[in-house]
Amino acid sequence: MNATIETVIDNTINGLDRELRQISLQIHDNPELGNREYKAYALLTDYLEKKGFKLTHKAVGLETAFMAEFSNGPGRRVGFCCEYDGLPGVGMACGHNLISVQGLACALATKALMEQNLIQGTLVLYGTPAEESTNGKIDFVEQKEVQNRVDVAMMLHPFAKDCLYALMLALDQVEIEFFGKASHAGMAPWNGINALDALMQGWDNMSMLRQQTLPSNRMHGFIQHGGNSANVIPDYASAKFYIRANTRDQLAELKPKFEQCFKAAAVATGCQVKLTWGRLVEDVFVNDTMTSIYKKFSEQEGMSFAPRTEEEKTTTGSTDMGNFSYVVPTIHPGFAIGTTAANHTIEFTKAARTEQAHAYTLRASRCLAKTAASIYLDEGLYHQAVADFKKGKPQ
Repeated sequence: MNATIETVIDNTINGLDRELRQISLQIHDNPELGNREYKAYALLTDYLEKKGFKLTHKAVGLETAFMAEFSNGPGRRVGFCCEYDGLPGVGMACGHNLISVQGLACALATKALMEQNLIQGTLVLYGTPAEESTNGKIDFVEQKEVQNRVDVAMMLHPFAKDCLYALMLALDQVEIEFFGKASHAGMAPWNGINALDALMQGWDNMSMLRQQTLPSNRMHGFIQHGGNSANVIPDYASAKFYIRANTRDQLAELKPKFEQCFKAAAVATGCQVKLTWGRLVEDVFVNDTMTSIYKKFSEQEGMSFAPRTEEEKTTTGSTDMGNFSYVVPTIHPGFAIGTTAANHTIEFTKAARTEQAHAYTLRASRCLAKTAASIYLDEGLYHQAVADFKKGKPQ
């Protein structure tokens, strides 16, 4: 890559510092839950329209989803992502205000290169709501707005450390409902069928299953409903669980074993059971070629990474960016924001508002924009990335 392209990227992103900082603070200070990010949606789409992007509002049928596009002719097509939902009670505890900024920064730097005819092609910035709940990226994939619109996809995520290969687990969620028969708990408990007992038996079965499953698997949940009165045998009980595994294939093996824990409890207690699964959030299939490009630019900026073998032992969570990663070559690097706090804590929320976190976001964004520029410019690198993708994820 020639120095002119790197200079344009650096100058563009650095020149947007104050604008992006204000956007970040507005999103951080007004956290909204998934599919209700109306303020963030308006803020981001208004800004992008003023910057000359073609906007698709309410994309894929979601009120707070968008696509912002810019093209200067035929060529490579690169997708970036914004996330902007918060978490109940802790707000921007996963730094989605910073994820919004990195998406804007990369899109605007790439647009600047196109306007100066330094690269040719198309960029798409996806506005993806509800990453923490109903996983808006899945809608983009299901409606083929990823695989039919871009050749590769990339985004950044804030963490306590810089990372490239930390595990992002496959995830599915399930609501479990037990249906029994109510009765007076003191006068005639033998006439009842206890739905809460069934739920607790299933929970115990699941807890024992943990000992007989991979240590990387995760099964965790909470009771939504356990009865209405202490003197009435509960005729209805429900719980919600998240089930996770290192890969989608391992998750597929775990799910029927998990189901049997609760089906067995229904048989034992005489209850009926209903399991309602959500939508599969796939593990992130990291593209080695694009990751190596990003790593090179990041180390030039002073970022550092643990050896891959160590990073791959680190479990971070789950993200619907995994669903992008199984339809196009994708990267999802993590960047430090100057805190030792874990994501989804109030301490991380506070860190995501700092000047240091903002500066680190722009630094990582410069590196990701240069990674994208490399894909636009170097046909060999792109085909190598595609070859990595086609090989499939090692099991």
